[in-house]
Amino acid sequence: MKKLTIALVAHDNRKADMVEWAVHNAEFLSHHHIVCTGTTGNLVRKAMEEKGVPADIACMHSGPLGGDAEIAAMVVRKEIDLAVFLIDDLNPQPHEADIQMLLRQCRVHNVPIACNRYSADLMITSTLWDDENYVPTEPKYVYFKRE
Repeated sequence: MKKLTIALVAHDNRKADMVEWAVHNAEFLSHHHIVCTGTTGNLVRKAMEEKGVPADIACMHSGPLGGDAEIAAMVVRKEIDLAVFLIDDLNPQPHEADIQMLLRQCRVHNVPIACNRYSADLMITSTLWDDENYVPTEPKYVYFKRE
């Protein structure tokens, strides 16, 4: 199994959901390097420890204090294979610019990003991760002339 670097980010009202998802997928996650924003990472680490599952978790700053930007920079440097970002779409966020930057960098740099548990489950169970013949197609930005 290829060892992935997976970013986990969750807004406050989605942290419980992220912890539940991480515990549900603890066996899978234990084989990979996890990078999280600060509070999310500490909560996930504690939940994994309580379940008795070893986890390789690195914590960045809290999202509003630059953690989203730190993870976006890792995306740009091709250090992230997959991101799971559980966004609170029902409440405004003071660091909206950083949120949009992380989402944009994942799209521009062709990093799969799941914004809900369902898409995260589909992505982590994909057989393409271990398919040596699979090469992701780079995004094409080609001018389109409207007539």
